[in-house]
Amino acid sequence: MNILLVEDNLSIIKGLTYSFEKNNYDYIYKTNIKDTLEFLSSKHEIDLIILDITLPDGNGFNLFEQKIKPLNIPTIFLTAKDEEDDIVKGLNIGAEDYITKPFSTKELIARINKILMRSKKKNIIKINDISFDIDKLILYRNDDKIDLTPLELKLVNLLFNNINKVVTRNTILDKIWEWTGNDVDDHTITVYFKRIREKIGTNIIITIKGMGYRIDEK
Repeated sequence: MNILLVEDNLSIIKGLTYSFEKNNYDYIYKTNIKDTLEFLSSKHEIDLIILDITLPDGNGFNLFEQKIKPLNIPTIFLTAKDEEDDIVKGLNIGAEDYITKPFSTKELIARINKILMRSKKKNIIKINDISFDIDKLILYRNDDKIDLTPLELKLVNLLFNNINKVVTRNTILDKIWEWTGNDVDDHTITVYFKRIREKIGTNIIITIKGMGYRIDEK
C-alpha cells in the first residue's frame, strides 16, 4: 500500500510516520508543491494521497485539480480550517474525504482503510471463481489468467462495466464497429460469446433472449 503525504508540518509528518509503519503502509512525504509535482511526474505507483490545503509554495486545491485528479488517485484533504466552504470545495472538486487539524491518527487510519477497501472493490469484480481487474483489464479464474483476444477482452470489459445490466445486441454491434471497423451480424456475436464462455469455463454471462447479454454481481 503506497501513500503519498503532502504536508509541511514536521510534527504531523513524524506522528504519521509511526502510524503508517505500524499499519505496514509504504509511504513517502513531500513538504511542498514543487517536490510533489516532480515526484508524481516520475510515475511512481501511489494508492492514496493525503494532501494539506495550505502549502508553502501554493494551494493544495490547485495541485489536486491540475495534477492529482487527472491521475485518478484517491485523495484526503488536510486542513486547519474547520470551515464549511473549504470542506464543500474539497468534496465538490473530487476529493474522497477530508479531515481537519488537529486530528486523531486512529481516525485518519480508519478513513484511509475505508477508502482503500472501497477502491479495491470498485476495481476488482469477483463472481464465483472469476475475477476481473477493470484497471488492468485482466480476467482471472481463481489465480490463473484467462487469455482472451483483444476483442474478446473488450466485450468482457463492456459487460463488467455494465454489471447487473443488459448490454443489448445493438450496443454490441455498434461497439464492435467502433473498435474494429467491421460490420458484423447477430450470428457473429453469438460465436464471439460462445468462445468467451468456453475460455472462462464458468457460465457467468447470461443470455437475455432477443435482447443481449448480462453479468450479475452475486
